[in-house]
Amino acid sequence: MTDRTLMVAPRRSLARLTAQSAMRRLDGVLLVAVGALCVIGTLLVWSSTRTWAPGSTGLVKKHMLNLAVGAVLSSAVAMLDYRHVRIYAPFVYVVTLAGLVLVITPAGTAVNGSHSWIMLGGGFALQPSELAKLGLVLMLATLLAKPAKDGDRPRALDVLLSLLAAGVAIGLVMAQPDMGTALVLAVITVGALVLAGMRKRWILALALTAAGAGAAVWWLELLEPYQVARFAAFLDPSVDPRGVGYNSTQSLIAIGSGGLYGKGLFEGGQTTGRFVPEQHTDFIFTVAGEEFGFVGALAVVILLGVVLLRGLRIARQCGDRFGALVAGTIVCWLAFQIMINVGMTVGIMPITGLPLPFVSYGGTATFANLMAVGVLQAIRMRDRAFN
Repeated sequence: MTDRTLMVAPRRSLARLTAQSAMRRLDGVLLVAVGALCVIGTLLVWSSTRTWAPGSTGLVKKHMLNLAVGAVLSSAVAMLDYRHVRIYAPFVYVVTLAGLVLVITPAGTAVNGSHSWIMLGGGFALQPSELAKLGLVLMLATLLAKPAKDGDRPRALDVLLSLLAAGVAIGLVMAQPDMGTALVLAVITVGALVLAGMRKRWILALALTAAGAGAAVWWLELLEPYQVARFAAFLDPSVDPRGVGYNSTQSLIAIGSGGLYGKGLFEGGQTTGRFVPEQHTDFIFTVAGEEFGFVGALAVVILLGVVLLRGLRIARQCGDRFGALVAGTIVCWLAFQIMINVGMTVGIMPITGLPLPFVSYGGTATFANLMAVGVLQAIRMRDRAFN
């Protein structure tokens, strides 16, 4: 045996021990909660799409394939040292911007009025705006992780650069247009700035600017007609129950008809009759409410809450500023999307095209959500505070 072999062997053993030590710090509760949500989501997707054609299983099979690919991506991300991800965050951000630019060119495809997709063939498509959520999280955390010399607050220059980075991404998403995803990106931005310790007067100025911009958009009638109609239906679903209020009305009927324990899997009349549009994506919570009842829908909400709480725990206990910002901002992203999706199905939020994380059918959205969980696990396993 050569001296070189003797030197390499201890290094391999040390690497193996390090990997095993990291695996022992895996957040099992988070893993089980996400896995349970994916299983429930698969059942709901199957139930909501099985009547599309006799013996139709194509969509649920594609969903299971998306989950498998997402699980592989999540595992790969979890195995990375998240502190090295900081180095590549600008590259990831630029790649996501390139995707956002590409979809508004002739290479993109419009679906449901939004030019947000790149068709890959074989029935598969890529939605760059979903990946932009994770790309923006990493970029903002990178910019805001270095505090000013006089304390823990971010430097003014870094705040301005963060607003610029977010503004470019949000502007490109608005050009599609995709109001729902733009709102998620805005929440990610605000969440990152608040968690980084931005001064309160800056937060107030930002809020006033956003309010003014929103008022200007409404006053100048820059919203699309369907967006105005959705807001009107939110204020009064009965104004046009067969038109703009149809989605809200049917959603409430489906959830209410489930009662306490539900009608049983595959037994929902509203689901089988396809009365609720997009019931396998944006309105999948109505399937849970009808077929699993209040108890089953509550179980889904509890599992989603567990995911958020574990993410908050990781952010709070992380000893690294960059890791804490990434974890906290991911929780802001997921919490807002969950609140909007569940809220719109029960009539307390306007209807937006936001899927329910880990439950709704989706390709790119599934990948982005599961990779976000992978990032949380990477922080949990690699940060020294969890030793």
